[in-house]
Amino acid sequence: MTAAPPAGTITVAGKTVSRLGFGTMRLTGPGIWGDPADRDTALSVLRQAVHTYGIAHIDTADAYGPHTAEHLIKEALYPYPEHVLIATKVGMLRPAPNVWSPHGHPAYLRACVEASLRRLGVESLDLCYLHRIDPEVPVADQVAVMQALQDEGKIGHIGLSKVTPEDICLVSKELTIAAVQNVLNMTDRCDPALELCREMGIPYVPYRPFNAGTLARENGVLTPLHWLLNLGDHVAPIPSTSKADHLDQIVTAATVWAR
Repeated sequence: MTAAPPAGTITVAGKTVSRLGFGTMRLTGPGIWGDPADRDTALSVLRQAVHTYGIAHIDTADAYGPHTAEHLIKEALYPYPEHVLIATKVGMLRPAPNVWSPHGHPAYLRACVEASLRRLGVESLDLCYLHRIDPEVPVADQVAVMQALQDEGKIGHIGLSKVTPEDICLVSKELTIAAVQNVLNMTDRCDPALELCREMGIPYVPYRPFNAGTLARENGVLTPLHWLLNLGDHVAPIPSTSKADHLDQIVTAATVWAR
């Protein structure tokens, strides 16, 4: 039997999902590059997140590996339970380990979406983020191709990642923003997009909630996770881990908060 959703629920991209999500970045190799050292463990952690702990918001990106995390998600979870939201991101080049480069050319974004559809084994992406707004490409061009893909039924809902309030206001004039994903944690505490998302009714998805593990090592997972959850009902953290015991600690902390 699947457990009750940790930390309650939130509606993201038209689905009611657990406020506590699961990020898949750490399921790849060092430098977010290549395959995990233990593929069976990576698959097991994904299955535990969904089937044991009731996490229904799985976050990934074509850049994780690149491509590795999307392949793992399909292998572990396909066919996907109806209530589970698979969110991915496009628009980032990965020329080497730990190297990230925004690339928002419309043809590239379209190619990325088509490839993610195949890797995840779906006809439409539940939620697809523009991983970064590329400063070298007109924002209108990047938004237009994402909207075109949505009109074609290849993207269900569109999100933005690592954006400013100005970015959000600009893009929201052209399309409905389903979620915003920015860095926020007890070290990086200030993001003006947090309050704007509250005002606009946009789910706010903080990534790097433990500051790449530093906060968890210093404080445990309970304090930094509770700090995030207390910021508002629109906040839906997506901690990432490759270890079953760490996932259990995170879920336990979220469950304690919900009580």
